[in-house]
Amino acid sequence: MAASCVAASELLHNMKQISGFYPKASCVIRRISTTNPQCDSQIQPRAKSAPQQLVGVVGLEIHAQINSSTKLFSGSSVRFSAPPNSLVSFFDASLPGTLPVLNRRCVEAAVMTGLALNCSINRKSLFDRKHYFYADLPAGYQITQQRRPVAVDGMLTYSLLEGKKRSQVIRKNVHIKQIQLEQDSGKSLHDDVRSQTLIDLNRAGVGLMELVMEPDMSCGEEAAAAVRELQLILQALGTCQGNMSEGQLRVDANVSVHRPGEPLGVRTEVKNINSVRYLARAIDYEIQRQIDVLQRGGTVQNETRAYDSKSGETIPMRDKEGLQDYRFMPEPNLPPLIVYEDNASLPAGIDACQAVVVQKIKEGLPELPGVKRDRLVQTYGILPEHSFTLVNEDGLVEYFEAVLMATKKEPRKVIGWVTNELLGHLKQQDLSVSQSPISPPALAELLELQETGHISSSVAKQVFQKMWRSSGKTAAQITQEHDLGLVSDTAQLHSICQKVVDSHPNEVHAIRNGNKKVLNKLMGLVQKETKGRADPVLVRKILQEKTS
Repeated sequence: MAASCVAASELLHNMKQISGFYPKASCVIRRISTTNPQCDSQIQPRAKSAPQQLVGVVGLEIHAQINSSTKLFSGSSVRFSAPPNSLVSFFDASLPGTLPVLNRRCVEAAVMTGLALNCSINRKSLFDRKHYFYADLPAGYQITQQRRPVAVDGMLTYSLLEGKKRSQVIRKNVHIKQIQLEQDSGKSLHDDVRSQTLIDLNRAGVGLMELVMEPDMSCGEEAAAAVRELQLILQALGTCQGNMSEGQLRVDANVSVHRPGEPLGVRTEVKNINSVRYLARAIDYEIQRQIDVLQRGGTVQNETRAYDSKSGETIPMRDKEGLQDYRFMPEPNLPPLIVYEDNASLPAGIDACQAVVVQKIKEGLPELPGVKRDRLVQTYGILPEHSFTLVNEDGLVEYFEAVLMATKKEPRKVIGWVTNELLGHLKQQDLSVSQSPISPPALAELLELQETGHISSSVAKQVFQKMWRSSGKTAAQITQEHDLGLVSDTAQLHSICQKVVDSHPNEVHAIRNGNKKVLNKLMGLVQKETKGRADPVLVRKILQEKTS
C-alpha cells in the first residue's frame, strides 16, 4: 500500500512537471510534414518499420505591439526610429513617485483581438509584477497579467496549401491559451568598438499583447502559417500593424520532441524570431537537433536559444527561467481591470465613453481574412490559392473587386491580370497596391478593350506595360497613338496568311499529313507580321482554309 502511494505521488509530480512545460498536454500531435521543402532538407524520413519515431511539438508565444499613439501606462508617444530616449516619460524611466495610468485604447485592442480569436473575455482581469533585472528594464520588473489575463481559451484557424500545385487547402486549428496585456522593455545598443552598451528607453512601456498558443503544431511550416494568419487578423482589426522588421510582432517558439503516446519531451525556447520564414527554419532545425541529441543518447536541456539566420542554426543563450525566478506579485498601483458586457451592465455614474464595452467592440469587428477568402471563392469562383494571394497583399482584394465592378470580363480572367501582371510589377518595384500607377478603372478599361475585340491578348500586355510607364494615359489613348488596334481588314489578313503559307511549305505539308499542332507555329508567324494585332480566331480560320 505504501509503495503504491509513493508511485502515485511520483506520477502526480511528473504530470505537474509536464504541465509546467506545456499546459495543454492533451493536444493533437502530428508527424512532421514532408510536404514542406524546408522540413525535407533537414529532417530525413525514417523507415516505415519504425512506427514510434520522434515527432515535433511546437507552441508559440507571440508579442504583438498594440497599434496605439501612446504607451500602455504613460502618455509618451510611440514612434519607430525616433531619436534615442526622446520618447520617455518620468514613469517610463521609473523615477520615484510616478504611477501607471492605463491606456483604454490598449485594453480595447486586446478585447477586440480576443473576440476575433474566439476567446472568452474576462470581465475582471488583474495586473502583476514580473521581476527580472536587465539594463533596459529600469524598474527591475515588468507589469503584466500572470494570474488572470484579459482573454482566455481561444482558437485560431489557419490554412496550409498542399499538393503538387499547392492548390489543396488544409485547415488546421491551434488553441489560444490566453491574451495578456503587458509593457515592453527598452532596447540595449551594443557598441563593440568602444566596448559599451547604451540604453534606449523609447520602447520602454509600449503596450504589448502576449498571445500564448498551445503546443498544437508539429513543424515550422504549420507555425509559420499560423503566425501569418494571425498577422493578417491583427492588421485587419487594426490592433497591431504586424511589421516584424520593426519589432511589432516578435515570436518565441517552444519546441520539443517525443514519441506519440509518450509524455511530452523537455522543451527549448527559441527567442525573438522576427521573420515568418526564419520561424519555420528555426523550428525545423531545432526539432532535428533535439532528435539527433536523443538518438545519440544525450539529454535535451531546458534552455533558451537564439536563431542565427546566417548559419541556419539555433544557439544556446541561457538556462530557462522558472516561475519562481520571476517572483510574481500583484501590481499594487493598479486596481482590477473591469470590462462590461453592454451599456445596460454599466454601473450608475460610469460614462460609457470611458468604459470598455464588449458588445460595442464586437459590433465593430471587420471581415476577417478566413471569412474573406471563403467569400471570394464562393462569390467569384476563383481558385483557393488565388484567394490567398489577394488577401495576403494589403489592398489587393479591394483593387480586384473595383476592377470587377467596372468590367464585364469574368472574374477568373481578371484574377490573372491582378495577381500576375499587376502584382508582378508591384513586387519588381517594391510598391504597395495603393502606389500602383494603374488604377482599377484604368485596368478595367484595358480589359474591356480586349473583351470587346478591339485589341488582342498579346497587345493588351503591351498596352499594360506602356500604361505602367506612362501614368495618366488611358488604354484607348495608347492603343490609338501606337496603332495597336486589331487588324480588321480581312483582305489584308488573307494576304499576310497566304505569304506565311507560301514561305513555309514543310509546315504546310506536316499539317496536311495530320500534324495540326504545326498550325500554331504559322499563327505565331502571322502575329509577328501584324505585331500581335491580328484576331487569333480569324487567323486560325484563314490558315485552316489555306492548309486544308
